Amino acid sequence: MFKPSYYRRCQCKGPLKDEVGNPVLDADGEPKIGDIGLTCPKLGKSHGTWYFYFEAERGEGNKRARIRRGGFPRLDDAKKKAKELYDAATAGTDVLSDEKCGDFFLRWIKTKKSLARTTRHGYEEHITNYLLPHLGHIKRRDLKVRHLDKMYDAIQDENHKRILHRIRVDLLHKDRDAAHRAWVKAAGKKEERRTARRAFLDANAAWREAKKGLRKVTSPATMHRINDTLSSALSWGIKREQAFARNWAQLVELPAVTRPKPLVWTPERIKHWKRAGEKPGPVMVWTPELTGQFLDFVKGDWLYELWHSFIFLGPRRGEMAALPWTEVSLDALWLRISQQIVEVAYELYGEAPKADSVRTLSLSLESGDNLAAFRAKQEQKRQEWADAYVDSGRVWTHENGEALHPDWISRRFTRLVELSGLPPVRLHDLRHLAATLSLLAGHDIKVVQEKLGHSSRQITSDTYTSVLPEMLRAEAESVMAVVPRDVPFEVRTPLVIPERVWQNDVAVFFAHGARQSGDTWAVGVQTQPDTDLLGLITLSGRGQEDAANAAVKWVREDCTANDLELVRVENFNDRYPEEERTSFSLTRFTVARSESPDLGGWALPTGLPPAASRTTRRAPKRRQKAA
Repeated sequence: MFKPSYYRRCQCKGPLKDEVGNPVLDADGEPKIGDIGLTCPKLGKSHGTWYFYFEAERGEGNKRARIRRGGFPRLDDAKKKAKELYDAATAGTDVLSDEKCGDFFLRWIKTKKSLARTTRHGYEEHITNYLLPHLGHIKRRDLKVRHLDKMYDAIQDENHKRILHRIRVDLLHKDRDAAHRAWVKAAGKKEERRTARRAFLDANAAWREAKKGLRKVTSPATMHRINDTLSSALSWGIKREQAFARNWAQLVELPAVTRPKPLVWTPERIKHWKRAGEKPGPVMVWTPELTGQFLDFVKGDWLYELWHSFIFLGPRRGEMAALPWTEVSLDALWLRISQQIVEVAYELYGEAPKADSVRTLSLSLESGDNLAAFRAKQEQKRQEWADAYVDSGRVWTHENGEALHPDWISRRFTRLVELSGLPPVRLHDLRHLAATLSLLAGHDIKVVQEKLGHSSRQITSDTYTSVLPEMLRAEAESVMAVVPRDVPFEVRTPLVIPERVWQNDVAVFFAHGARQSGDTWAVGVQTQPDTDLLGLITLSGRGQEDAANAAVKWVREDCTANDLELVRVENFNDRYPEEERTSFSLTRFTVARSESPDLGGWALPTGLPPAASRTTRRAPKRRQKAA
């Protein structure tokens, strides 16, 4: 039963007395001086603070458990706290524990036996760098959300100092570079060169001194990860020991995190990059044309086949570094991602990837030939290096057979991009590129999800897909075909598609509109600007959109009447200069005809066709030579 006792006491010092009121003497017979809190004659409304105690449920061995707190300026405050502690104790929280939060965090991380190595390393960094310095001294039972707010406020204050420090270092670095240029320009001028050299050495020394203690800014994303670590620890304490009344980390408000949107290297962005040296965003994706240029540039590189795999398969670098030949089938054209190499403080550790990342990737014929070619190159190097060759069993290795370090792969890729002169992308950006190319090829997002090894298609859609200009153009050009418009027109010459226009049952032609006078438009169909008209209509329209819509309606009706399929409509009105858009329009149509063979006369197949086009994969010439 909840029956707390309340009383006043103060921190006054004075002669101590025993239970009957007699003075307590020391060894020399002098009165002892000590805390007389409960017997202070000044205790009253304006002197002393309120305390309380109550008996909680007895503990192990029927040990008495008395909960005591004090220092409250008002009796109501003491009653409120007493009720709070009673409810917490009733719920199972250990309100008598004097354990510090720092000891709790260390005890928590020690019990986490099943954490992945990189996850554990991240938790330990958060505990060491943030939780222990800011929360370690607080008693576990006293932890509240205000302590967490103070921690994140302190982190942001430290960020301001680090930003100012970084700005100062950047300025000193620019001064150093300027001093070096002045030194170089002073060549042949003895006195001036000596002075410039001294200035450069001083500037270099100042820059090197300022770099000491330079630390990264703690980003909002990092603060969210710190809070996730803290939340995991508090949840464990609540579930296992009722160590906290609530998970205070869930009540913290942190700066919003904006995931960087992948951007495509368009000609305009490339032009700006070449002029100013600035990337439009942290995550950039090549277009198919730039991708082809890079592959052509690295054709002679030892790891050309690896870069090709990154672009078209979209694996993680740790997965490629760990891939063994035993998980590759060159005949069945597949490879299985079942291992990865993780890096912690540049030390390498092999471990299984997440369950959703274990997957089998199908290989194209070109990818299969590339792997076969690389294996042939490895065999050649094995013979050249003889006993010095390192048999790592990995697919991707150095020329002496040593396995690749994931960080080395990234640095090598960055260097190749620099040498190629192409706009920069990171190695990890190739996952965005692989996903985008798959979508551009018309593959479903579910296929891309399985390819990249994600747990849900939402992660794939939100994180690793960017929109190429080709996809945007196709979407914009097909809108007119989706939403038909009723624009009246008069057929002057019926549309006739001659046989010469058809290529493999597909015909492509243009509808060119031109304003005649006032609101009168003429729209003619041609295969090229200098060819004869295939048909002509006239209409009364307000602008180029009406002319284009009339052309779409005309061609659609003709396709319906002649059993043709309107495959695609592309609007090129925006290609005209602004001053010409009121007088001209241009639309391209792709039309298909299908004459499927009849099933009459066919029996159910009972064997293979007379000649199979490809019964088994043939080894490429390079592999045959190597064999």
